[in-house]
Amino acid sequence: MKPVWLALGSNLADPLQQVQNALDALAAIPQTRVVTVSSFYRTPPYGPQDQPDYLNAVVELATALQPDALLDHTQRVEQEQGRVRKDHRWGPRTLDLDILLFDRQTLTSDRLTVPHYDMHNRAFMLVPLLEIAPAITLPNGTPVASLLAPLDRTQIRPW
Repeated sequence: MKPVWLALGSNLADPLQQVQNALDALAAIPQTRVVTVSSFYRTPPYGPQDQPDYLNAVVELATALQPDALLDHTQRVEQEQGRVRKDHRWGPRTLDLDILLFDRQTLTSDRLTVPHYDMHNRAFMLVPLLEIAPAITLPNGTPVASLLAPLDRTQIRPW
């Protein structure tokens, strides 16, 4: 079993219920178990501001699945909860699940980039990640806490 950290986000259709449903669905993925879940945070939208605040959290999983297989499951969970993928990025959504880190692996494919390609700019991902894994490092050894240090955290509040 390998450790994996996923970011969860929702700002439509009862975000609290969306994230709780997602956690239940993640726990049901074969060869996978939920290890720990961060607190839930209220954050302003990333990108266009004409949308509701987000509920953000991070979950640590232990999985025997390969990264692409886990991605298939997370995308299925998003679709089952009404996620519609659109051409424009950073719009409102019922559920967004992003693989932040997958064990100590570095991956780049058409479908998946790990570590997450933009987590170094997203305090709303890093704050809950560091809550549950304060000493975590990137595969290259960089402490994740050093990524958060220059970012603004003032608008991240408890849900």
